[in-house]
Amino acid sequence: MIDTSPGSLAFLLVAGLVAGAVNAAAGGGSLLVFPSLLAVGLPPLAANVTNSIAQWPGYLGIVAGVRRDLHGQGRRVLLTSVVSAVGSAVGCTLLLVLPSSVFDAVVPALVLLASGVFALQPLIRRWTAPTPGAPDRLVTLLPTVFLAAVYGGYFGGALGVILIATLSLFAHDSLVRLNALKGLLSLVVATVTVVYFAIGAPVYWPAVAVLAPTTLVGGYIGARIARRSPEAVLRAAVVLLGMTVGIYLLVTA
Repeated sequence: MIDTSPGSLAFLLVAGLVAGAVNAAAGGGSLLVFPSLLAVGLPPLAANVTNSIAQWPGYLGIVAGVRRDLHGQGRRVLLTSVVSAVGSAVGCTLLLVLPSSVFDAVVPALVLLASGVFALQPLIRRWTAPTPGAPDRLVTLLPTVFLAAVYGGYFGGALGVILIATLSLFAHDSLVRLNALKGLLSLVVATVTVVYFAIGAPVYWPAVAVLAPTTLVGGYIGARIARRSPEAVLRAAVVLLGMTVGIYLLVTA
């Protein structure tokens, strides 16, 4: 039974704003929205597709804020955007074609994986420090971005963390410019999921109506709020919540 009370909608509104703040500081805000949707009564599959659609305005806001850092990356943007769109379409197709029981079975592992990757993001940044000026390793970059986009179309939690790790490994540029590309590719993946899921998935539209504008607003004003809290504190809170949700889903599956 889905809780449609004003209190639940207010809870989702706060979750969207906080997710925007977390995205502004460290990324991984979708890992906050997903359990919030579960908490108001949505089953995992409906929570996943609703979360994917609700995150789209936030990615749009991120791209609007970093568009200057995309200048001079035309070829890289074109190639990675194409493979991201195709990969996302594959992931969405798998989600809609396979029985919902498959998603219910794998989602605990996906939540735990996303939480683990998010927890390791500082180490990943150190391990994959990009080398500005060196040529991109397209032979490995494009297939890896494709696989990340498949994951994003199917589930999407902590997609930004996975993308920035991939780009840092195989695309040699400053982290600021690669982070801008990560935002654009996240938007590409999200756009494909919006088209797919709006047509044939169990989207809970009242939640989208609440979350979509708050993720956009959170993407702008959340940065100011996030600066008052250490990134490590925000990261620890998201990881703890993600691990708790993953273990809960694993035990109750």
